[in-house]
Amino acid sequence: METFDLLLQGFAVALTPTNIALGLLGAFAGTLIGALPGLGPANGIAILIPLVFSLGLPADSAMILLVCVYYGAMYGGRISSIMLNIPGDEPAIMTTLDGYPMARQGRGEAALAISAVASFVGATISIVALMFFAPLLAGFAIRFGPPEYFALYVLAFSTITGISGSNAVKTLVATLLGLMFATVGIDPGSGVARYTFGFLELYEGIDFIVALVGLFAVSELMVFIDMHLAGTHEPVRLGRVSKAIKEVAGTGWTMIRSSVVGFIGGVLPGAGAALGAFLAYALEKRINGRNGDFGNGDKRGVAAPEAGNNAGVSGGLVPLLSLGVPASATTAILLAMLVSLGVTPGPMLFEQQPALVWGLIAALYVANVVLLVMNLPLVGLFVRLLSVPSWVLMPLVTLVGFVGIYSISHSPFDILTMVFFGVLGYILRKLDISLVPVVLGLVLGQPMETNLRRALTLSDGDWTTLLSSPLSVTLWTMALVGLFAPTIIRRLGQQRG
Repeated sequence: METFDLLLQGFAVALTPTNIALGLLGAFAGTLIGALPGLGPANGIAILIPLVFSLGLPADSAMILLVCVYYGAMYGGRISSIMLNIPGDEPAIMTTLDGYPMARQGRGEAALAISAVASFVGATISIVALMFFAPLLAGFAIRFGPPEYFALYVLAFSTITGISGSNAVKTLVATLLGLMFATVGIDPGSGVARYTFGFLELYEGIDFIVALVGLFAVSELMVFIDMHLAGTHEPVRLGRVSKAIKEVAGTGWTMIRSSVVGFIGGVLPGAGAALGAFLAYALEKRINGRNGDFGNGDKRGVAAPEAGNNAGVSGGLVPLLSLGVPASATTAILLAMLVSLGVTPGPMLFEQQPALVWGLIAALYVANVVLLVMNLPLVGLFVRLLSVPSWVLMPLVTLVGFVGIYSISHSPFDILTMVFFGVLGYILRKLDISLVPVVLGLVLGQPMETNLRRALTLSDGDWTTLLSSPLSVTLWTMALVGLFAPTIIRRLGQQRG
């Protein structure tokens, strides 16, 4: 009962006129930011930080505004993923696998409705888990040392083949490309520049947002031009919005499973919503792959990553509030904001500032309902956007990507880097090589290398430390099963056939 009493006190904080207005503003602005390729929640929050200080907002109001922007951006990221095959941020990459094929089949309205409901379910389940299991899950996350994190990332990569296609060689090539790009920059151990070719701009590594926009937005424009010249481009067909709700049925268990996986992925520091969405999709394909059409417009392929990445948002608040440890780039910005506002995250935060913590949790409930109510009626509007001629829409979206990238860094070099990845993405797509392993290798490669170095440094170079705990052994076993099981099952099926 104490938890519910504290939650009621939190609603008293969240439902003040000022905080309601800030929550609505944050949810709406976050949706727009998430829909724009290249921005994403981290940049969206960073853009609004000056507003927070200029208005002189107290800590609870400021965090309500920024977290609602975070939630809204996770909702908004699905729009361009489904409509244009261009993810708004890295967690939305998985949504493109089945969301865009659904739009091409005239089921874009269904994909948008499924993603909205899945986002709501994932966020709601994760908020409830945040309330009741934050101390327990924070304690579990502490058990993850460098060996366990390295095994977790190996597990993530071992499932890529099952997600991206049956051609293991092409998937391996794409994964290695992503890992190679992740090594560009200053070596974290020796401080030596690696693969920078004398460009100072590469010393900090390749910004995965720049690579993301290039691989998807620029390459999509090039593919469109290629298909248009060849006369093979087919316009997206529009369906009826009235049929969208019917397709939501049958995805309930997918949403629940994916919410749990996404929340756990969000709790793990360094993992975040992207890994939660990836693992949720992998699990769902492993469970229903034989009875579905994943990669070609399966509605569960939209529900799983959308529930997973939104659940990861609340999951990422567990180590942030309980331990003061950010789980992603976005929560790192929120951590910096808390410290700037005079708040010290940690185990005592729930006792010392309950109004802030529970007001924030209550605001998440409010923002989640607002986003569902706001997004479902707008499904028809988003679908209408598909009727805009592609020769107008695609260059416009690409232009937005260019402006968005330049507005973040004001660096012409980032524009050139984006074009480079656009050409690379075009070549890979012509070779029928999935772009997902490239992006995942680029995003997860650096933390994977960092945790391997830490594990070997702490063990004085002893490689057996990677198998030093039951948790790491379990993760390695799951990785081996995920790596070899698809091949074994395929061969057994061929023999029986």
